[in-house]
Amino acid sequence: MSVRVPFDSVMVGAEIPELSKVVLPTDVLAYADVSDDRNPLHLDDAFAKEAGFAGQIAHGMFTLAHLTTCLTDWLGDPAGLDSIRVLFRAPVFMGDTVVAGGTIKEVDAGTKRAVLDIWVRVDRVDRDGQEKPELAIRRSRAEVTLA
Repeated sequence: MSVRVPFDSVMVGAEIPELSKVVLPTDVLAYADVSDDRNPLHLDDAFAKEAGFAGQIAHGMFTLAHLTTCLTDWLGDPAGLDSIRVLFRAPVFMGDTVVAGGTIKEVDAGTKRAVLDIWVRVDRVDRDGQEKPELAIRRSRAEVTLA
């Protein structure tokens, strides 16, 4: 496999393709099983509510995995993702739609590398039926090597 995004095809300010996913309890359970992180905040709705959340929450690393998938799908090869740094800002609940994306902020022709501002937005609806998007991951960045 190799990175499929040619360096000459990117420019500062360009957006990478967004990736959406509805967070399902079965996905979070599968993540808990694989990661061996069985914290009841992620698996037990009543426990999460007692802890002050609106319900069970997805693992932060589950959300990060979605963002990483967005980046590696765009690149075409996981080896093109050199580094990633994120700041978690909001919980992700079951049934939320998470949308990952990013913007190219810097390019270096000498190394064929780019720096991206990256994020994960949570598209949810409040009790009144109004859309209330919120950033679950923001002020974050990735460095990638392009073809």
